[in-house]
Amino acid sequence: MNSVFPDGWDCEARLVDGHWVERRPRRPDVERQLRTETRLLPWLAPHLPLAVPVPHIVSDDPLTVRHVLVPGEPLEQLDAAQGRALGLFLRALHGADADEAVRRGVPPPREVLRDRTALADDFRARVLPLLPPDRRETDSGLLRAVHALPTEALVHGDLGPEHLLAQDGALTGVIDFGDAHIGDHAIDLAWALNGTSPAFADACATAYGARPALRERSRIWHRLGPWHEVTHGLDTGDQDSVRSGLAGVLDRLPGIRGL
Repeated sequence: MNSVFPDGWDCEARLVDGHWVERRPRRPDVERQLRTETRLLPWLAPHLPLAVPVPHIVSDDPLTVRHVLVPGEPLEQLDAAQGRALGLFLRALHGADADEAVRRGVPPPREVLRDRTALADDFRARVLPLLPPDRRETDSGLLRAVHALPTEALVHGDLGPEHLLAQDGALTGVIDFGDAHIGDHAIDLAWALNGTSPAFADACATAYGARPALRERSRIWHRLGPWHEVTHGLDTGDQDSVRSGLAGVLDRLPGIRGL
């Protein structure tokens, strides 16, 4: 039996024979991400304490990749045990050989820094003018802070509850590595430390060994999250996403020293 997963931003995905997840890129620029996953994840998976997809190419035209279904459902109820499991997972992921990850196709620091600059410029041009005037200077400072963030570890790059899977209350897997790159450890801790329950966040931070500077950077990334939703809504004509994203930008009040 085959079924289609809810629409993703980058890929069309369906379940094949109840066992395989099959994905195709929605845009040409996503093809590189999918091909990188087929080189990166088979190497990375044995070093991680939770299951991840291990995709392989089944067709080049159109590009189609397939992997065994990772067990579990998207994370909903959060507890300290899950936070600890995520912290240990991220320690292992961020400890992976960054040079080897680059050889397998993930964007290197130079490319990441270039893309960050372009992203901040896009946010400044399209999102900042939509904010109330009294918020623009503070949020302009947030965009300036992005340029000083490090690029030193292999990161997932888009870690939130929709990409964490659980079974019987236990964390079982992490999916969707399309945004993996050599970046700032703190990007993967943004939601975990700032958008979850205190018990989950504290357990995750303790297991990971998150120092104050890292936690502070995680707040920068957390505040940037809704900006992506705004530009996605502008790109697709989805005004609900634009409104929701702007509400998120305003809701995540300044909490960063120096901004």
